[in-house]
Amino acid sequence: MGKDDGEVAALREELNGLIGKIKEDQKKVADCSLQDKCGDVGGAPKLHISTKKFLKGHINKVNSVHFAGDSRHCVSGSLDGKLIIWDTWTGNKVQVIPLRSSWVMSCAFSASGNFVACGGMDNMCTVYDLNNRDATGTAKIVRELAGYEGFLSSCRFLDDRNILTGSGDMKICIWDLESGKKTSDFEAHAGDVVSISLSPDGKQYVTGSVDKTCKLWDVREESPKQTFFGHDADVNSVCFHPSGQAFATASEDKTARLFDIRSDQQLCQFEPPNKSCAFTSCAVSLSGRYVLCGSDDNNVHYWDSLKGNHLGILPGHENRVTSISMAPNGMALASCSWDNNVRIWV
Repeated sequence: MGKDDGEVAALREELNGLIGKIKEDQKKVADCSLQDKCGDVGGAPKLHISTKKFLKGHINKVNSVHFAGDSRHCVSGSLDGKLIIWDTWTGNKVQVIPLRSSWVMSCAFSASGNFVACGGMDNMCTVYDLNNRDATGTAKIVRELAGYEGFLSSCRFLDDRNILTGSGDMKICIWDLESGKKTSDFEAHAGDVVSISLSPDGKQYVTGSVDKTCKLWDVREESPKQTFFGHDADVNSVCFHPSGQAFATASEDKTARLFDIRSDQQLCQFEPPNKSCAFTSCAVSLSGRYVLCGSDDNNVHYWDSLKGNHLGILPGHENRVTSISMAPNGMALASCSWDNNVRIWV
């Protein structure tokens, strides 16, 4: 082992020691568990929901799905090189947008429903205006936001004029869509930034990374407000709790977790019955009572967020569930899969 390798190993050992100390300090001030405090609360019932719309149109793996602010339309991005805008009430395609790169990993709908964005292995975030179409009826490209040194893993609109992105170069960027220029560009994690979730008031966001941590940020600042430890592998997805005081996570370590911002630590850990499947994505019900996770065992699992017990699965997909998205009004859940399909659960 060379000198540089030795220094890196020493720093890693020191860092792990500090993380361990943080966890021990957190345990000392955790005087009770969420399950203990909710012992006299009735258990959440099983969800009696099913696939109400089976959205078939992609011809390759679907990697991402996201609802618009109207809770009716959603966008899906697939390795077939297409974005599809769906009307989830009718099951019809509203628009099919051909992409310049088929390696899409993330897509996002603006809350207004005016824009969608996507990106992936092309190291670029492309933004489309759904209200401005070319002669073929296809939404026009508003911006191609380039300059990443890694793949684009996640994107979310702050509003119609600003978009937030995370990428494989460990960075977070905020872009002004009118000028096409970055207003923020900073290294956020010690590994790929995999997932971003905006707080309900849009003033904060949380990120998940392959460095096994989650971080809470203020949209106006370039340093994290809090860092959350606990997962033993990549954090594949994060999702804010509707209260804005907590967030859920889904990880490669075969657990999902609920972290509380006020107490600065984990509240609850969720596991599948057989503990054999990793989780790719997560969502929280509008009431906050259910935590849901898409899994590589082809199912969507869900738990009682207060009791921590596994309540059931939503079966139907025939391959890995890659992304789930809760409608803003809480009335539907969208899921997509490597089986090339999107399902709307109601």
